[in-house]
Amino acid sequence: MIKLVLDSFMEKRGISRYELAKRTGIQYQIIDNYYKNKVVRYDSFVLEKICTALDCNIEDIIQFKKE
Repeated sequence: MIKLVLDSFMEKRGISRYELAKRTGIQYQIIDNYYKNKVVRYDSFVLEKICTALDCNIEDIIQFKKE
């Protein structure tokens, strides 16, 4: 199972969804979907922008668990 943990990572850093949207240039609604883990297909462009804006690695915002 793949799960986004962007919400908890952003809370630790004190960054809002609005601030992340501004930093990345990505629409708020798209950021909100990633934040709420409502994304079915992950866009590598969006993930790259998020990781760059948050200065983090992909494993900081995505978890993989074997079921």
